Amino acid sequence: MATQRTTKRRKKEQSEYFFDYSLLFIVLFLLGFGLVMIYSASSYEAFQSFGDAAYYLKKQLIAIILGLVLMTAVANIPYHFWERFAFLGYLVAMGLVPLVLTPLGVESHGARRWVRIPGIGLNLQPAEVAKLCMILFLAVMVCKIGKNVRTWKGFLFMIIVPLPIVAEVYLITKNLSSAIIIMGISVLMVFVASPDYKKFVIMGLLGVAAVGGLVFMIVSSGGEGGFRSERIVAWLDPESKAQGKGFQTLQALYAIGSGGIWGKGLGQSMQKLSFLPEAQNDMIFSIICEELGIFGAIAVILMFIMLLWRMMVIANNASDLFGAMLVVGVMGHIAIQAILNIAVVTNTIPNTGISLPFISYGGSSVMFLLIEIGLVLSVAKRIELKEL
Repeated sequence: MATQRTTKRRKKEQSEYFFDYSLLFIVLFLLGFGLVMIYSASSYEAFQSFGDAAYYLKKQLIAIILGLVLMTAVANIPYHFWERFAFLGYLVAMGLVPLVLTPLGVESHGARRWVRIPGIGLNLQPAEVAKLCMILFLAVMVCKIGKNVRTWKGFLFMIIVPLPIVAEVYLITKNLSSAIIIMGISVLMVFVASPDYKKFVIMGLLGVAAVGGLVFMIVSSGGEGGFRSERIVAWLDPESKAQGKGFQTLQALYAIGSGGIWGKGLGQSMQKLSFLPEAQNDMIFSIICEELGIFGAIAVILMFIMLLWRMMVIANNASDLFGAMLVVGVMGHIAIQAILNIAVVTNTIPNTGISLPFISYGGSSVMFLLIEIGLVLSVAKRIELKEL
């Protein structure tokens, strides 16, 4: 009997202290690779602008260290602890976005999307807070609504819930890409909770029809109607806007084309020498293609696929619905953002200014992504080993 109790106690301890090292390794690899590419892509511009080739690298490293500390803390807190703060997080997200219009708002590159935190001098992007809060809130709502989410009433309620924050992010910060990501996360979580294909097919057809009609009207008007209209025209015919909205896209395509299969070599990019704007930010994937070639680009894509696969395993084996929905939300966030970034760089979709997760320069983005990874690790720690 004593032997049986000892065996059961050991099994229980193993299940309690399970840790997903595969997921952690992939995240750390992407972070390390991102630091290398940020330095490679930004060193010339950083030296010209600030007299320090490692200026962007240092700032990103500080954000990553802070993010890893927060990730570790969140990973060691039972994820159900955050359930009670879901509605508060939703309200905080809605309250933070309008702060960009106050004296605390910070403008960069013509966009006012950041809030300066008094006392510590850090800039926070409210849209990143909104993504995390929306994942948490929708996970709680799915659990509360239960099977009713499969009805039209429950389905429409879950689709309407994120709209106020989506509208705020788009109308106040003019950040269409973040609005698309927040809505995409919401739709994916609802789809997983209620896999009723008819509703989503109807939504998809209506969405395609609306986007198609909008593009047709913009093309018919010759792109007159604001900078977003110009971006769509530049997407369809970059050469016609080579000195305007199509310049960045053309330079990114030149970088991808000149890299070939194996690339020019790490640090040997020509496009980063003041030819490609924001090389360390939204367009860093084009620098990867130029320096490491198609081989390097495919390797990065495979790393993201492995990351998403690992999250899918965790979601499938989560101990309850709340944990599974949290992981699905994080998985959707990373997948949508990575796909959209690569699509923008390759001119598959219009330029919307989306960063590549864990790799692009951006303090707020990487910190909140690491917090989300902490939630995923917290869910993984509650999985019994026998279930894997």
